[in-house]
Amino acid sequence: MPVAKLNNANPEILEAQRIAEIKSLTHLQRLERLMAILEISYMLKCAKKIKPKSE
Repeated sequence: MPVAKLNNANPEILEAQRIAEIKSLTHLQRLERLMAILEISYMLKCAKKIKPKSE
C-alpha cells in the first residue's frame, strides 16, 4: 500500500498541476470523473440524516 502524501504547496502551484492533469485526460476519462462526482453528490443529497440523540 502506497504511503499517503500531503500537498502543502502553494495553492497556485496545486491548481496549475490539477489543470495540467485534467488537460492530459481523454474526453471519456473526464466524463467518467464527472459522473463519479455526480453520483457522490446525489448519494450525499439523498443520504439519511443523522440526528444527535437529545439528552
